[in-house]
Amino acid sequence: MTTRLTAIYRVRSDDPTAIQARARSIAVEQSVEMPIEAIDEASVLSDVVGQVEAIIPVADGVFEVRIGLAVATILDGPEHADFGQLLNMLFGNTSLHADVVLHDVVLPSGLFQGPRHGIPGLRRLAGAPDRALTCSALKPQGLPPARLAALAERFARGGVDFIKDDHGLADQPYSPFADRVRACADAVHRANAATGRATGHATQYAPSLAGNLDQLRFQANLVRQAGLTTVIVSPMIAGPSNIQALVKEYPDLAFMAHPTLGGAARIAPELLIGKLFPLMGADAVIFPTFGGRFGYSPQTCRDLAANAASPPTPRLPALPVPAGGMTLGRVPEMLDFYGPDTMLLIGGNLLLARDRLTAETTVFTQAVASHVYG
Repeated sequence: MTTRLTAIYRVRSDDPTAIQARARSIAVEQSVEMPIEAIDEASVLSDVVGQVEAIIPVADGVFEVRIGLAVATILDGPEHADFGQLLNMLFGNTSLHADVVLHDVVLPSGLFQGPRHGIPGLRRLAGAPDRALTCSALKPQGLPPARLAALAERFARGGVDFIKDDHGLADQPYSPFADRVRACADAVHRANAATGRATGHATQYAPSLAGNLDQLRFQANLVRQAGLTTVIVSPMIAGPSNIQALVKEYPDLAFMAHPTLGGAARIAPELLIGKLFPLMGADAVIFPTFGGRFGYSPQTCRDLAANAASPPTPRLPALPVPAGGMTLGRVPEMLDFYGPDTMLLIGGNLLLARDRLTAETTVFTQAVASHVYG
């Protein structure tokens, strides 16, 4: 195995003559975090201390700094790399410095398995071999399980492929996890049977897992018992190492990753959501698309989706899920932009239909199914 990985940073520097020293300081900070002169072990100096591999001007006052870091620093066994430790070594202390963004990483192949289901597996679950997929969300916070289940049944009768819990739903007193999962699972199964989609194109309900690792495991077991196939996780809340463990322990479940808290650190979203979340094992990655409630640019969205859906072989591709203020009127635009290997997530805009929710969901699903790509 290659002994080093390459962390790629974007570093601001108004003084081009100072960037060499700044790059060296990042290499030391992200590897040994102490004065080099104090190290008297030859193997540490040669094998562990970060190495500045390249410094490339990319814009006025901004440089790409490529630093080689020892793979051994992220291993917790002879054949296992820990994802939390990877983030620690890539950007732990340096994330505290306002002049640096973690822009990308080049990893040796085989360190992380990545998605177990990916785009092919999600397509099989939805019974949709070639078209874009559809998704909606159960909202708002505060509704009891019966009300959320009623929404789920109406979405399912409209033919949506995936219904997910809002990521803020956890195990609150007004909507206990176990009660919500049972109610919503029953509602979706009932709708699938009523519409003849119990086989083939069947709507999938994805509960949101939340809490510590013991709670996450307990909830995943309840999901299995309810006959469900898919879950929502928030890697930056639950912890990357915990998500990595869940993916390994529950290979039968598909994992959709939510980006909440993803903007709290200066990690480029096309890296964090588009590349690192799938490396943790996310089969689908939700992200805010351009023109909605959040500020990602079209190019960032394009790069993020490409990172997820077009990984290096042999890793399975993860499904990009643009969201965040999506509207029915933008469906053709979004499909032309992202192509068929995507899942459009419309939540609040559908819920505005109130009594017409099933009809409006049908409009959504038919618009996606009938779209002719330009």
